[in-house]
Amino acid sequence: MIVSRSYEEFAEHRDRMEGSIGFVPTMGALHEGHLSLIRRAREENEHVIVSVFVNPTQFLEGEDLEKYPRREEADRKICELAGVDLLYMPTADQIYDEDELCIAAPKVRGYILEGARRPGHFDGMLQVVMKLLNLSRADRAYFGMKDAQQLVLIQRMVRHYFMKVEIVPCPIVRDPDGLALSSRNVYLSEEERRRALSISRSLKRAGKMIQGGEYEVSRIVEAMEGTLRPDVDELEYIAVVDRDFRPLERIVPGESIILVAAKVGSTRLIDNLWV
Repeated sequence: MIVSRSYEEFAEHRDRMEGSIGFVPTMGALHEGHLSLIRRAREENEHVIVSVFVNPTQFLEGEDLEKYPRREEADRKICELAGVDLLYMPTADQIYDEDELCIAAPKVRGYILEGARRPGHFDGMLQVVMKLLNLSRADRAYFGMKDAQQLVLIQRMVRHYFMKVEIVPCPIVRDPDGLALSSRNVYLSEEERRRALSISRSLKRAGKMIQGGEYEVSRIVEAMEGTLRPDVDELEYIAVVDRDFRPLERIVPGESIILVAAKVGSTRLIDNLWV
């Protein structure tokens, strides 16, 4: 495995690659969820590129940029064992210029739900993803479905800017107890983690209701709130949208997403169910 920190070195190694390329952009602190993306990229492509970059432009003032988990040596070893060909670990000055061109998230879909809670977050996310996709010149790029709004916005960006890359959505990976894997889970105490399980329980309850023929969103949300409110410290939202993030009043099987955002202790967690 080759590790590159500079754009010039990365570009030199990328230019030598022939055949299909799968790309997995990450912010590091790699876990089994990231590994599932890397494995799929490995199965479907001749070469795999991974980036590890904690992107400062997608963190808002007061968020956890400085304390965000960083485990470079462990990440490097994980990538090597997973069969990654090229690992890109740039610094911010390798990615950004002092007089930077900017990309703006859509005025509607970029400023609802996560975008309403974290205004400007999606601008920074799309900015760095476009840069990394252009740098990697990948045939396919792999993103987890846990960050559903992010995934949909990236897909829209690729369409709107006529980018020649296939965005591959990958299923959420969970611990055996049901908690969706996230690098931020390390912030949870043992007691907070126990309470955080109410998030996946609420989605499971929604899924069972839908399987039983209940499609009315108001009833599903009410049941989910009953599961969540005793355990979470702040329920930011429960939302039911279609695959283009338009709100729904009734579930449309095969076309709907149920999303939850909540704080447990000081840790903000998101999860969802695609139905």
